[in-house]
Amino acid sequence: MAGGVNGIVGSSTGGSEIYGKMYTSQQIPQDPCYDEDRPRRCIPDFVNAAFGTTVQASSTCGVGGPTRYCDSSESAQCHICDDNTPKKRFPASYLTDLNNPNNVTCWRSEPLVSPQSFNAPPDNVTLSLSLGKKYELTYISLQFCPKAPKPDSIAIYKSMDYGKTWQPFQFYSSQCRRVYGRPNRATITKANEQEARCTDSHRLAGGEANGGGGGGGGGGVSAGGLQPPGTAAAGRIAFSMLEGRPSAADFDNSPVLQDWVTATDIKVVFNRLYVPQQDLISNDNLGIEELTKREREREQTIKNKMSLLKIATASALPPSVHQVISNDALDEQEADQEDELNDNDEQEDQMNFQAEVTPTNLITANSPSTMSMMTIGYGHHYALSDFAVGGRCKCNGHASKCSRGKDGQLACECKHNTAGRDCERCKPFHFDRPWARATARDANECKGELTNFIIPLSLVIC
Repeated sequence: MAGGVNGIVGSSTGGSEIYGKMYTSQQIPQDPCYDEDRPRRCIPDFVNAAFGTTVQASSTCGVGGPTRYCDSSESAQCHICDDNTPKKRFPASYLTDLNNPNNVTCWRSEPLVSPQSFNAPPDNVTLSLSLGKKYELTYISLQFCPKAPKPDSIAIYKSMDYGKTWQPFQFYSSQCRRVYGRPNRATITKANEQEARCTDSHRLAGGEANGGGGGGGGGGVSAGGLQPPGTAAAGRIAFSMLEGRPSAADFDNSPVLQDWVTATDIKVVFNRLYVPQQDLISNDNLGIEELTKREREREQTIKNKMSLLKIATASALPPSVHQVISNDALDEQEADQEDELNDNDEQEDQMNFQAEVTPTNLITANSPSTMSMMTIGYGHHYALSDFAVGGRCKCNGHASKCSRGKDGQLACECKHNTAGRDCERCKPFHFDRPWARATARDANECKGELTNFIIPLSLVIC
């Protein structure tokens, strides 16, 4: 019996030790901003900063009442959008909701008048997204809806002051110089690391295009989670902020790139959906691939001339979302023709709908090789299923998380004696050491003015 009691006591003691160990392991984890008592750099988790946030769209199908739109495909099936009917709504809120591949939700713009020449005004359909505070971004991902083409010309802008001013971030176009006044795939050097590039990489074969390094697979991020760079996805454009930037490997010591990736707001402007057919006709019925090839050849010719004449590079031209008037060198193979397209009567679509907008024959963006034709009237609209922004809450290496305060604003939970929404300054009475961003080598903790003050023993009163 005694042995039994001892066994019970021993069992109880052992259980207490196990419980104690479990309790110890469940205690508050160590602060990632400190290695025991030594400060070290810490950063918030990587997130999709756009998830659940409000997107402002300049145009949404069905907001003004029931509207007919058509798929941008050879079948050209037509449907009705109506913002007052749940199953027929396409609000901008669908861009930042949970992205479910088995239940794709889309935002659609109102159908637009199809341009009949390249000189027509740009569409300028805009999506604006406020992140709520400064973030250091890694990439922006745009996922287009099924049966929707990737637009020909897109401009991406960022703001660092909550939408007061805007700075070009990236341009996409098969005709970079004509649309945005910028060379195609310009080389980025340390002298121009903070300049937006223009690229035609999104027009290449394959579902995904990356604007950072001049083509290839780019990183995407779904609204509900993260997707690593290189993940293939049909109809996606992903812009990587640091790809192709020479100082990216030494980011800690590059204030220019730290500023380059910082943003509070993102704006996407869809300028042109298609290359108008008249523009193709005036170019001897060339396909988009051939037009792009010739655009690159013209670009190289211009670069050579500019090098010989020592003229400033075209990348220094001011950014614009409006069409830039082409100069003579760019118009070598483009006759100055403004002939109207043949006014051939088009058959009504499968729903026997007579389009109010005059149909225009355009080349579908999804089939440049076959150059298949389709009647575009109510098919000329933009459709996007996911708008994602991958990055980290900007805390300058002095916080491991961001949270909302009593005022509802998102702010860093600053450590290292720093303060501010972005931990961008030292706390009061901690100016013995100038504020600096934390790095892998030095946390650059702000020091109190009395930290290093030693009281002489002669002043100590017993």
